[in-house]
Parts: sequence; structure tokens; C-alpha cells
Amino acid sequence: MNAGFSSLRLPIVTYMNIILAFDSFKGCMTSDEANAAALSALRPYFPNDDFISLPLSDGGEGWLTAYRRAVGGHLVPVATHDPMMRRITAQYLRQGDMAVIEVAQASGLALLQPEERNPMRATSYGTGEIMARAMLDGCREFVIGLGGTATSDAGIGMIRALIDALAPSGRFDDIEMIHQCRFTLASDVTNPLCGERGAAQVFAPQKGADAAMVRVLDERARRFAEVSARHFGYDRSQEAGAGAAGGLGYAMMQYMNATCRSGARLLLQAVGLSRLLPVTRFILTGEGASDAQTLMGKLPQILLSEAQNSHSPVPVYLFAGQVSARERLLAAGFADVRAITPVEQSRTEALKSDVAQRNLRAAVADWGTLSQ
Repeated sequence: MNAGFSSLRLPIVTYMNIILAFDSFKGCMTSDEANAAALSALRPYFPNDDFISLPLSDGGEGWLTAYRRAVGGHLVPVATHDPMMRRITAQYLRQGDMAVIEVAQASGLALLQPEERNPMRATSYGTGEIMARAMLDGCREFVIGLGGTATSDAGIGMIRALIDALAPSGRFDDIEMIHQCRFTLASDVTNPLCGERGAAQVFAPQKGADAAMVRVLDERARRFAEVSARHFGYDRSQEAGAGAAGGLGYAMMQYMNATCRSGARLLLQAVGLSRLLPVTRFILTGEGASDAQTLMGKLPQILLSEAQNSHSPVPVYLFAGQVSARERLLAAGFADVRAITPVEQSRTEALKSDVAQRNLRAAVADWGTLSQ
């Protein structure tokens, strides 16, 4: 059979699969680009196997694209606002009564210029507008990818948008539609809302916050959680995932009874990985930088876990722009761990898209030669 990209909804087959399941290399390669680079390098070495490319995301940028490839559906345009309340058009994915939402579509850091980054001003209002539109369209099942946001407002903007669109009384408690919906959050973040590991202290500096802003943001989130806890009679601010997407995770769990799951695991379930593993020779995966944090629920670690728990364990090979803690990664079960960036190459050069793809092709081809 000729090697090539296969449909994700495949019948059970008798030939062997080679699964390419790269995360995006932030700043230089999308998941699809990394998969394609690996495919072009491996094709000559495994001419009789079928290459299956799985575009993946942990819930951040690329979540809609990856989920659409997995389950189909159609994209619905929504007039909304970016983190600075400028009018933009975003999208959500609809499949039956299910809406798949990528919060980065309206609240993403990529929507701002570097000099515009300011989590004291950035709002999640636009994400609320997308959610409200999907509810009004009849959607009742929500799968929401958290990640890549410019915001650290604990979801206050999102809640305000839902009230504006769905509660003429101005009270969130009067939005009956919320109680008809089920919300599943996709994220690899396990941080709580507040404190040393909270949304502000861990993630706000990446969004333009200085030390003083971090203190204010953390205190603002803490006060909001205290008021919310008194109103509802329970507090979900310390639960795993509450700190995701600048606290959007908390707001959705506290106000909408959302459940938080690994984005990577949700997507792998949607594409039917467990069905593919029994006839898979090996898996290639990768990310921009692999280190000890990779083993804390990031996409390659989730893939490794699924492959190891298969009836016949499948070897997983990890390629990354940079690698540290290699011995820990190998001890965790990766069959091999390789850095694709030549030691003499500057970071600026390595982050160029064409250079990153060339580096990945070279690294995978070198591994393919040795695997024969």
C-alpha cells in the first residue's frame, strides 16, 4: 500500500501502522507540519506500512482543527471581541448538538502584538460571546479547549458576556440554559486558581505581567473566588485545572459545573487511538522542548501512557527542539529521545519554520537509518 495520510476514521486493518502524532513546536511548526516533515523522512525506510497522521492539541491553539479532523462537523463563524475588546470574527465547531470551542480564538495571546500584552486589561469576554452564541444555536454539549490565552481575569469577562447575552435580569443565576448544558474542559494544566502555583503567578508573566501586576491579579482572583464560594456554598478554586487559561477553568467549574480532562487524552479518544494501537509498529511524537515537565501530563506523556497500556505495548519515540532530563524521559518508557536542533545552531535560527522542519526531517531520517 502506498504510504500517505489516512483518514482518522479507519476500519480495522491487517497491515502495520506507523503513527505520527506530533504536538506543535510553538513558534515554528504546527502539528500538521511536524507530522508531514516526519512522514517525508520515514517514507523510504518503511515503504509497506501505512502512515497515520494525527493532528493533536492539548486544548490550546489548533484545538478546533484537530478536533474537526477527528469528528467532522462544520465551523460556525461568530462576531465577537478579542482580549482588548476589538471586534473580530471567531469560530466554533458544531457536530450535532455538540460545540467544540477553542478559547484562543477570541481570548488568545496570538491575537495581540507583544507591546499590547497586559493581563490587567485583557478580558475573556469574547469567549463568553462564543459560548452564548453556541447555546442560542441549540448546542448543549460543550468541549472547550483551554490554553494560549492573553487573559488572567479568572473568567470574569466570560461570565459577564454570558449575562449580557442570556440574562435580561442581569443575574447569572437566571440563565436557565446553563443548566441544560454539559461542559467538558480540555487542558493539560493542573494548577489551582490562586497561590504560588496559581494562574497569575505561574502564567501571567508570559502574558506581559510584571511582579506588581502578578500580585494584584492573584489577589483579585482570590477575592472573586471567596465571593463566589459564599454565593454557591462551595469552592473549586483549588481544584486541578482551575488555573488554566488565566482562571477560565475555575469560572467554568465554579459557575457551570464543568469537568476538567486532559486535552490530549480527549483528542486521542476522539480519533480512536486504542483501535489503531493493536496494528501499530511504533509511534513518533514530539514537541518544542522536552524535559521533566513533559512527564506531567503533556501530550507525549499521554501518548506514551496509552501506548504502554495497550494489549501489546507500542514503542514511542520522542523528538524535540531541545531536550533536558533525557535519562528521566527514557526511564519513563520512551524508546528513544532525540533533540533535533544541531548544537551549533542559534535559537533564532532554529525557530524559523523552514529550519525547524528541515531539522526534524534530518533527525527522523537519521533515526530511520539506524532502525533498519
